[in-house]
Amino acid sequence: MLPLDGRSIRNYPHVGSNRSFSSSYSSSGEYFRRIYDFHQMDFDAACNQFMLLVSTNPSQVYKSSYYRKQTKNQWARDDPAFAVIEVLLLCISTCAYGVSFGIGGVMHYVTLILQAVLVQFLLTGLIIASVGSWVANKHLVHQRTHAVAQQVEWLYAFDIHCNSFFPLFLILHVLQFFLMPLLLIPSFISLVAANTLYAVALSYYFYITHLGYRSLPFLNNTEVYLYPVAVVVLLYVGSILAGLLGTNINIAVLGMRLYYLR
Repeated sequence: MLPLDGRSIRNYPHVGSNRSFSSSYSSSGEYFRRIYDFHQMDFDAACNQFMLLVSTNPSQVYKSSYYRKQTKNQWARDDPAFAVIEVLLLCISTCAYGVSFGIGGVMHYVTLILQAVLVQFLLTGLIIASVGSWVANKHLVHQRTHAVAQQVEWLYAFDIHCNSFFPLFLILHVLQFFLMPLLLIPSFISLVAANTLYAVALSYYFYITHLGYRSLPFLNNTEVYLYPVAVVVLLYVGSILAGLLGTNINIAVLGMRLYYLR
């Protein structure tokens, strides 16, 4: 039986053998080309992965990466269905927020959707994937003697962002939507509730990110991807203390003013 845990397969030199780093570029091209052909996307598999991310063991979502490396010599998904579904969900939630705040005009909705998809999801993902893969390849790769050199594919780093984004989406786009009557009240309780919601969402984002890099058997010290959680906790505690002193820093209110309350 093949080992499933990324940590448990470190002693298997054949795992992740890299025939050519150029293959990562061709797989990226194939990935983006398939976005235009819905018939080539496996939406059932993507939905199963969504379920794993909200399960008690979200690390299971990365088990398929190991088998993909064995069969296709790449860690990253070659199917964009997962990201496409996230974009569609983001468009729906953005329109729902626009309706709830009384936004009028088609162009306003187009602008809101472009901001959500291009900035919140895509641009943020490009930056985080680039930084994450660079840190891994520059500082965390552990090359064993007589083993083929390996590196973190940029597309796999983007996959990690997509995985991490889904729980964040559920918390900050879905759950927050139903809690808006509470979160937008100018009170200390609303401040605590809103900032706790954001702190949990961001912390879980970085936790799923950490799991993604930890699943690669040729990386060491992947705990560095949990360091941003400490920053989130410090900012959260600081906002609560500021609230006790009379300064209301409600992240939900600031976010709604940025996008919808202009």
